[in-house]
Amino acid sequence: MTELVTRDFTAPAADGYPLSMRLVSAAEPRIAVLVSSGTGFPKGFYERFARHMAERGAAVLTYDFRGIAGSRPDDLKAMAMDYPDWGRLDMPAALDALVEAAPGLRVVHVGHSVGGHFLGFMNNQDRIDRHAFVSVGTGWWGGHHRSYNPMELFFWLGFGPFSLLRHGYIKGGGLWGGTDLPRGVFTTWRRWCLKREYFSRELETTLRPHHYEAVTAPIRSWIFTDDPIATPNTARDLLTVYPNAPSEISVHAPGDFGARRIAHEGAFRKCMEPLWERIFHWLDNGDA
Repeated sequence: MTELVTRDFTAPAADGYPLSMRLVSAAEPRIAVLVSSGTGFPKGFYERFARHMAERGAAVLTYDFRGIAGSRPDDLKAMAMDYPDWGRLDMPAALDALVEAAPGLRVVHVGHSVGGHFLGFMNNQDRIDRHAFVSVGTGWWGGHHRSYNPMELFFWLGFGPFSLLRHGYIKGGGLWGGTDLPRGVFTTWRRWCLKREYFSRELETTLRPHHYEAVTAPIRSWIFTDDPIATPNTARDLLTVYPNAPSEISVHAPGDFGARRIAHEGAFRKCMEPLWERIFHWLDNGDA
């Protein structure tokens, strides 16, 4: 078993907001891996995955976006932020922290769900050599599995507004299985998910400036047949916002990795080492 070094620390985002981060590293790493979470997933959710990567020679940084888990303020109701702040302010800071912790190493990125949506907001994205997208597709409800539509529409139009009215934020538990979410995350997320174009039309107007056209590092997108959200079609739609990045989609059934279920979050749960091996192989400049 490779000896690993783990360090928890806080680093400032571009605007000074304190972000909770964790570095899990081989004693002498040869590659640096940034892991960007899905919406409402704390950094601890990716611990097994991070340790697996580290055991193969990586320095792996996981982190909590502002408003989430270890980066949650005492008064979430009073928190003023917008969803893209995660890409504009938090992701660049996490990348800087990884480069500082693992200087001189080639840097690659694993984006889960929204972690793959926002790299085009990063002003330092050009420091990343490859991107592995895992369960990354647009949030447009009409592109999702029909069986999932009633629940998500109730979340957008019923549960979410009620939670905002009662708590001032989206409270975790019940229908929403993720962490508590700031108001600014939910309202923008809902606006995008109710539109066929998701956020792509806004990239031409209100979301400028951004760096989506500047992303040229290869992207490989892993999609799973039982994921009701990141389907082959929504994955293709999402990749169109990166017009200059070479990209490919790899679709798999859970059984391809000896699993009964993967869905939208299962790629990072225990016993998914066969998938993690493929991801690491590709990030480490292996072929498809």
